[in-house]
Amino acid sequence: MDGSETLPDALERSLARLAAAVDFLERAAERRMRRDDERANAEEECALMQDDRSRLAVELDAALGRSRALEAASSEAGARLARAAQKIGAIIERLDPAAQ
Repeated sequence: MDGSETLPDALERSLARLAAAVDFLERAAERRMRRDDERANAEEECALMQDDRSRLAVELDAALGRSRALEAASSEAGARLARAAQKIGAIIERLDPAAQ
């Protein structure tokens, strides 16, 4: 405080600086709470995506298993059809040798 400043003026300035500091602190606390909320939301979203990934991996494994089973069944059906065609061809040849 210099000689020209009175005690009430110095007190006013100090109170104004204190109010500005409190405002600054409140804004900083609000920013921190928002960041914490955003981080919590991001962590929750990440956990949900990990759950989805796990579920999708299980579903993919099941789909691959079904696909392999269908391929095996298709291959077996093809082999059976080929044998049936051969047998039908042999029967037709025996019935009508000129059909060849």
